[in-house]
Amino acid sequence: MKKIANRPIKIGPETIHPGERKTVDLQVGKLYTHGELNMPVQVINGKQKGPTLFVSAAIHGDELNGVEIIRRLMKVKSLNRLKGTLIAVPIVNLYGFINQSRYLPDRRDLNRSFPGSSKGSLAGRMANLFLKEIVAQCSHGIDLHTGAINRTNLPQIRADLEDPQTLEMATAFGAPLMMNAALRPGSLRVSAVKKGIPILLYEAGEALRFDEFGIRAGVNGILNVMKSLDMIAKGRSKKTPIKPVIARSSYWIRAPHSGIFRSLVNDGDRVQKDKTLLGVVSDPFGEEEFEIFANASGIVIGQMVMPLVNEGEALYHIAQFARTDLAEERVGSFAEDIHGDDTLPYDNDDIPSI
Repeated sequence: MKKIANRPIKIGPETIHPGERKTVDLQVGKLYTHGELNMPVQVINGKQKGPTLFVSAAIHGDELNGVEIIRRLMKVKSLNRLKGTLIAVPIVNLYGFINQSRYLPDRRDLNRSFPGSSKGSLAGRMANLFLKEIVAQCSHGIDLHTGAINRTNLPQIRADLEDPQTLEMATAFGAPLMMNAALRPGSLRVSAVKKGIPILLYEAGEALRFDEFGIRAGVNGILNVMKSLDMIAKGRSKKTPIKPVIARSSYWIRAPHSGIFRSLVNDGDRVQKDKTLLGVVSDPFGEEEFEIFANASGIVIGQMVMPLVNEGEALYHIAQFARTDLAEERVGSFAEDIHGDDTLPYDNDDIPSI
């Protein structure tokens, strides 16, 4: 097959030619001090033509797992032989990241501010810049997220699974479960879909914390997608890929009373309707205790980790499946594979040999 040369790509003031790897400081705005605030973007532009994939993280400034996923991803040796272009943006919401906050200084959620406007609010301007400079130049995208403050998420893909291209990407990613998530107005996903760009949203871990399992699963998933797009070599793995299961629905279980919360299950555990004791909310003396049971059978895909709760707060996120037993098996097998895969980088590794 004839090799087709890749094209140069321009981001901000910089042009990255085929065969080049460059970090671009994309100017976002200025701080109170008059100092410039730049969004770091690293581009690997392969010599051969192929897809252009963006991988972004920290659209919510307190969601840190994705930042580490991208750091490890960019050390993978296979990227030296990349076909196409990889655009990595580890910190989209710089203001939130600096302040360890989900939001921007104007209290807006960046992921509800797309497509934005160059003359709009701070959030709108940042969304507009990211959409024009990064997303609009890409053919595919992966956006990395975590749970909110004091809430965990089991590694999962949320995407428009009705779209064949997106479903193919989601299946290739190889997270233990997938959710057909509705498009939310103002989100990056909506703007990407309107441009015809298939995009995955990866959720794992909690805000302001590194989760080693979720990080390793994220690196693995992105590499799987890149292999499926023929951006990097597939290798000769003898493992049979685990086919993710699709959740048919999900629901939240809320605190029945204010008090001290003790959880008795882990993310990934299988629960049965009215049988599995999920946790207990009690007063400080234990004189009043409220037991929490599942409303329907399923798998725990997220939960509250703060012991102090108010009545009505969301405590557990439960996903429902056509075959809960199969979902439980997939989650267990996935965890074993991720922890046992010595080709994936741990936090103290230098450069993984992938």
